[in-house]
Amino acid sequence: MLDFPKIFITEIGERHARTGHPWVFEGEVVRVDGQPGDGSLVHVFSPKERWLGTGYYNSRSKIRVRLISSNANDRFDDEFYRRRVRYALDYRRTVMGPDFPACRLIHGEADRFPGLTVDLFSDTLVVECLCLGTERVKDAILSALVEFLPDYGVTVSTVYERSDGDLRLKEGMERFKGFWNGMDARADGHTEITENGIRYDVDFAGGQKTGFFLDQKYNRLAAAKIARGRRVLDCFTHTGAFALNCAKAGAEHVTAVDISAQAIEQTRHNAALNGIGMECVTADVFALLTAMVNEKRRDYDYILLDPPAFTKSTATVKDAYRGYKDINYRAMRCLPRGGYLATASCSHFMTRPLFEKMLDEAARDAGVDLRQIESRAAAPDHPFLRCVPETDYLKFYLFQVV
Repeated sequence: MLDFPKIFITEIGERHARTGHPWVFEGEVVRVDGQPGDGSLVHVFSPKERWLGTGYYNSRSKIRVRLISSNANDRFDDEFYRRRVRYALDYRRTVMGPDFPACRLIHGEADRFPGLTVDLFSDTLVVECLCLGTERVKDAILSALVEFLPDYGVTVSTVYERSDGDLRLKEGMERFKGFWNGMDARADGHTEITENGIRYDVDFAGGQKTGFFLDQKYNRLAAAKIARGRRVLDCFTHTGAFALNCAKAGAEHVTAVDISAQAIEQTRHNAALNGIGMECVTADVFALLTAMVNEKRRDYDYILLDPPAFTKSTATVKDAYRGYKDINYRAMRCLPRGGYLATASCSHFMTRPLFEKMLDEAARDAGVDLRQIESRAAAPDHPFLRCVPETDYLKFYLFQVV
């Protein structure tokens, strides 16, 4: 075993580590032997001095250690990270098949790369790093990705970093946006992908997160299966993906709504790329649904709700619950009997049982019943570890209102 500083943790922390959870919280640390630097590797031990694993230490973070290995024989050199990269790529080739050129290649803790996200958009990698320890080995990881991807039929021309979130500050890092290592063939900050047979312009430099939400890929297909001949309202449309999938599937009419004028402009652009005609509206979804309820309008028989995360902490879960219930209740009130509802939450704090409880309450208040068609999660390029509930974040449901 390599010689690193030692962190001794509580029995509760030990139980979490033994179940496979990779986070050691500040309140679980009882003793530190040595002088670990922030971002450096440490060994983690139980109260009885049993070795539990090795991970990145950060005295500034509430997550004091992020474990990356429970193998005492691991040596944390470039070859270690290159193996991890190869594992992640082999997994995507297996589960994504022909969808490989537009998928998430590294999904943080689920791929044993704490705080790291890497999305592939055609020939472009878009990167977000929120962990100081991972930041220190980021170059080795990205170099391996660029080197290995031709083996999977992809030649990378551009690598862009979107490490500009506030979590960077909490980890003791500065926010950063820019091209990595001079790889800037897409210097305008845009590239194009095809997903589910639909073309999209991806604004990876200026769009939300990495520029496009890949996690709903197969949920969009599921939603499109019941769209033929229907009048569809796609709320919180962002880049128009659900709306475009429904339109392509033969919906009679599609209206895409978002409060962001930039998002609606992007939606119009993507519709034009595909030669698809649909209505694009800049509006507050809450206000729009409220007006439809008050006016007793039944303009649509299929409503899709894919809002941004209403909560990013346990402290705001109650407020988020009310927000989710409000929009779902109003959508149910706007639908005729026999209409269809697709609804989602992308916050792991809004757990699946809590989200389902909210849906039941909204249906009861709306005076309707929900016939469940499907319950889904993120696409398999966004895997979750059952021992890490935080990685199971996306909930997606399809219902008929009866």
